[in-house]
Amino acid sequence: MFNLRHVRWQKGVDMRISNPGIVAFEDLTARARIRDAALRHFAEYGFARATIREIARAAGVSPGLVLHHFGSKDGLCKACDAYVLEALRSYLEHAMTDEGLLDPATVGKARDALLPFGRYLARALIDHSGAAGQIFDELVAMTEQWLLRSDKQRPDPPVADLSTRAALMVAMELGIPAFQAHISRSIGADIFSPEGDRRIVLALLDIYSHPAISADSASALRRGMDKPGA
Repeated sequence: MFNLRHVRWQKGVDMRISNPGIVAFEDLTARARIRDAALRHFAEYGFARATIREIARAAGVSPGLVLHHFGSKDGLCKACDAYVLEALRSYLEHAMTDEGLLDPATVGKARDALLPFGRYLARALIDHSGAAGQIFDELVAMTEQWLLRSDKQRPDPPVADLSTRAALMVAMELGIPAFQAHISRSIGADIFSPEGDRRIVLALLDIYSHPAISADSASALRRGMDKPGA
């Protein structure tokens, strides 16, 4: 079972984020235990195969109590989706400066707290569930807000529209958990482990900080795209 710690990332938000060895399982509220058990079961088995009975067993409660708190399996899934989305929102708000840049002093700790949600996101994407669409749209909206701020730091104006850039950035980011099995096999480390996540982050930083093509090459390619039949 995952143990948890309290993380307060913004005023008025108090979330329990999975992290071993901080808060004992028995010290959590029943609702929190159910939610965390559901996150694991939905991630491992998918929504269709996960059952209220098994989630209740993992949470140490009765199936009736699960229904009392969440109404149905669909209600429980929606609560998990909302919880994951709030964690992602808080991550961005906590890790980003007023100038739209990531704060090195806090981004590592904040990302560690999000690691347990990686498998849940991967399953939502693989299952093509309603959660996948909602999570994608929410992340695009968040990324657009980040780009609006970061664009102010650019020496040149963007040549692509905001929505398309945000959607592609989210697609590339979510492609990592969606292909976690293949990436983990290729790099020899579970990308959802602290070491695997560290390697992924370092690689992404290297990729994003070193353009694959020069500004002149990009300009020439853009001119080529403007030609008929390009």
